[in-house]
Amino acid sequence: MIDVRLATPSDAVGILSIYTPYILSDHATFETKVPSIREFQDRIQQYSEKFPWIGCLINNTIAGYVYASPFKAREAYQWSAECSVYIANDFKKKGIGKCLYNLLFPILKLQGIRSLYAGVTLPNIASVKLHEGLNFKSVCVYENIGYKLGRWYNVGWWKLQLNDYDAEPPPFIEFTQMDHTQFIAAFSKTTECIQSRL
Repeated sequence: MIDVRLATPSDAVGILSIYTPYILSDHATFETKVPSIREFQDRIQQYSEKFPWIGCLINNTIAGYVYASPFKAREAYQWSAECSVYIANDFKKKGIGKCLYNLLFPILKLQGIRSLYAGVTLPNIASVKLHEGLNFKSVCVYENIGYKLGRWYNVGWWKLQLNDYDAEPPPFIEFTQMDHTQFIAAFSKTTECIQSRL
């Protein structure tokens, strides 16, 4: 059974089980210490106030998740966001991340996001292929910006334009202020997308 839905703090254990290996033995994230369950619950709650955090459950187990977060905190950045995707090892290379991103991005567009960014610690061929396959364009590389697991890493940044750059853009709409029922059909479509790939 596949269930694509908004993640809640109660999903912290399942989501953290996917994220922990990236923290401890991978360069995809620069986080180096595993947060407690409580800390991660608070993170999900905090992020979900402004942006969707979406999980995919397969047979009642979290198989992957996507979310967006503010690109920067200051007000003038409110029309820019950063996106992230993490997939459990057993479900990689099946296109689940692409299905979930294709659900997330239209929501961000409705929220008023203009520029969506993905930061990719290099090398990461799979992530670059995923984002460029979704029309992200490479904009820059920060050289030797992070040190983890005994070496220095570069981080590349990719950008996707979601809306026009209006001269007077309306304020960003927080996710908690939106009518979530308008996304029911999109969640169902994403479930079908993932089902077709398994």
